[in-house]
Amino acid sequence: MTPSVRRRSRRINGRRSLASGAIGVVLVAGLGGLGAGPAQAKAGPVKADDGARVTAEKKVGAREVDITIASPALGKSVKTRILLPANWTRDSTATWPVLYAFHGGQDDYTSWTKNSDIEAWAAKYNVIVVMPEGENGSYTDWYNYGKGGSPKWETFHTAEVRQLMERNYHAGALRAAIGNSSGGAGAMAYAARHPGLFKYAASLSGILSMRSIGMPAMLMFTNAGNGQDPFAIWGIPWADDANWQAHDPYTLAPKLRGTGLFFSAGTTGRPGAGDPNVAPWDIGLLSEIAVGANNKDFQKRLDELKIPYTAHIYGDGRHNWPAWVRETRFVWPALMKSIGARQA
Repeated sequence: MTPSVRRRSRRINGRRSLASGAIGVVLVAGLGGLGAGPAQAKAGPVKADDGARVTAEKKVGAREVDITIASPALGKSVKTRILLPANWTRDSTATWPVLYAFHGGQDDYTSWTKNSDIEAWAAKYNVIVVMPEGENGSYTDWYNYGKGGSPKWETFHTAEVRQLMERNYHAGALRAAIGNSSGGAGAMAYAARHPGLFKYAASLSGILSMRSIGMPAMLMFTNAGNGQDPFAIWGIPWADDANWQAHDPYTLAPKLRGTGLFFSAGTTGRPGAGDPNVAPWDIGLLSEIAVGANNKDFQKRLDELKIPYTAHIYGDGRHNWPAWVRETRFVWPALMKSIGARQA
């Protein structure tokens, strides 16, 4: 893989350097630090500000837990997967740096662990990794023709999940975010809409310029194909342009100054290493051409603003996990460094 990396900083090895319902009865027991502590067994977990609460917790791995969250922002219960560091204990008074890993469309809260080595990567560092549920159109509070209301995915991710992690699982204030596809766009948009929330934001094949030529139509088509009302998410393109601008990383780019940035995408529409042997008209190949061009628009915008970043706009590669695993493996040390996660 021959990188094409640009940033206003020095080059290293061919790349630029990277700048209250109680749940005591359902908490997992017999897992060392994951057992219910006396305070939780007595009083239950602490709620988020809007009343979101953890209603169930299930051990799914040595240091891996799935929780169920009753979310007022979504009007329903959804799950989140958590990876905990080896020295984590429920009754600790310490906090840990945290990485939020957002998934793309057609995926769910289990996709990062199913499709990547994120468990092994995380185990090497003193870090909590949080993988919340999302859905198509899941990285915004829906516009709903100007009426607002649920689903409020942005509120779920940036307020409810964050507060529950900090109040019940010792997640600290040093945070980073990574996401693939729509999750990458979400990570970048959240970083811009909430300056200071993340020390670092990484997007893997995310649409980072929502209003570029052809992008609104592509987003509308994709969400309509997934059974969503495409106009309910951000509004009608151009007619509700103010709301589109308010969620567009390209438009919001000045607010990304001071946040570590990484983004990557393919450009050729040809399969890359590890990709399946598919026809040239495969949607995973064709869509990555559009995403790559879109990332170049975002890159040009950052250059104009003189905002530092690291970009890997590569050639061959499908819109799928083999490329995202390679890119995550590269950016992982920078993510960990940005939040002060020490090697275990």
